[in-house]
Amino acid sequence: MTNEKNNPHVVQGWAFFDWANSAYALVITVAIFPGYFLSLADDSLEILGIRMSDSTLYAWSIAFAYLVIAAVSPLLSGIADYGGRKKEFLGFFTVIGALSCMSLAFFRDMDTLWIGVLGFILATIGFAGGIVFYNAFLPLIVTEDRYDEVSAKGFSYGFVGSVILLIVNLVVIMNYQWFGFSDALHAIPQAFIMVGLWWLGFSRIPLKRLPEDYPPGKTDHLLSKGYQELRKAWTNLKADNNALLFLGAFFCFNAGVQAVLFLASTFAEKELHFSSSGLIFLVLILQIVAIGGATLFARISGRKGNKFSLMVMLVIWTIICIVGYFVQTGMDFYLLAGAVGLVMGGIQSLSRSTYAKLLPENTPDTASYFSFYDVMDKVSTVAGTFTFGIVEQLTGGMRNSVMALAIFFVISLALLTVVRIHKIATA
Repeated sequence: MTNEKNNPHVVQGWAFFDWANSAYALVITVAIFPGYFLSLADDSLEILGIRMSDSTLYAWSIAFAYLVIAAVSPLLSGIADYGGRKKEFLGFFTVIGALSCMSLAFFRDMDTLWIGVLGFILATIGFAGGIVFYNAFLPLIVTEDRYDEVSAKGFSYGFVGSVILLIVNLVVIMNYQWFGFSDALHAIPQAFIMVGLWWLGFSRIPLKRLPEDYPPGKTDHLLSKGYQELRKAWTNLKADNNALLFLGAFFCFNAGVQAVLFLASTFAEKELHFSSSGLIFLVLILQIVAIGGATLFARISGRKGNKFSLMVMLVIWTIICIVGYFVQTGMDFYLLAGAVGLVMGGIQSLSRSTYAKLLPENTPDTASYFSFYDVMDKVSTVAGTFTFGIVEQLTGGMRNSVMALAIFFVISLALLTVVRIHKIATA
């Protein structure tokens, strides 16, 4: 395989990894597994001597998975940047993730709850671990002027692929009798197998087409390279109060955003009694509206600037949490899901580009700065999902957890008001 950059065959192969693994993120973690988990697990259970609800266990499983990912992410980044084994590790995490996803099919009752929890944690680690190496290939296969274009290509492949598979599973679950299942619940495990095979099968395209990479010279102290990059970024950031304030705002609002995205389905199933097919429709609404929302706020940012656009979205996120506390009907929640979709994609893409504008001009250490940003992203996910679980654990209600997330967005707004963003996007 040639290492020539901007090879269309290689670029398409790279984008197919998003097609392959996005099915897990959308079909399993957001649409299908949350409701399935709550349907099989007892409403109240004891884990390691702690009495908790099934939804608290689910939230904390996500928190634990991302805590592990946050801890090892710098290690993986160091290997990706300096070890010359991107392809090998990309394949390793893909296999771990896909096989763990398929193992969820053996979770059928409380006796096999441990399979559901462990399989979900390992699949989530496999998914997130693979993304580290997937992203690391981008500068190897295209020139810098095509980063945005090719990155967007991967996103579009991931969206289309995951929505196709989600619709296929919706057809199977809604028409379970056509496929020989006794009811919709018993039709769901086939989705775990289907997603795992989809993930494994389509990942063969990038693993075959992506170039082999080799260690760039010395690889001494390889295991500590990523952590050294984090320390270097932190040392530089400590001297920049403006960037630190933005990172504080990002940490808080990302905690709220990720908790909503991961746990909206559990809320819909437990509080509003959504069916499996209803949850899938909910996620389809989110995805479709998210495309228009990301475009809308990109245009607002172009006219009014990043800060204005972010603050508008944070106000909307705050309102979503407050309204979510009071929502009572399925139709109300569908409308709320539309509002989430409106601000879901925009805030994630705009926060990263805003951070880039706050970095020192002509800095040679962008990789270390973004490694720090990625770790903040994962740690804030832990904070948000853990907070959601602990509030429900202490108060006995998921609605209280939703209201608690509003606090994250209010703090973010307060911090963002004093952040100075000198570089304004142009239309």
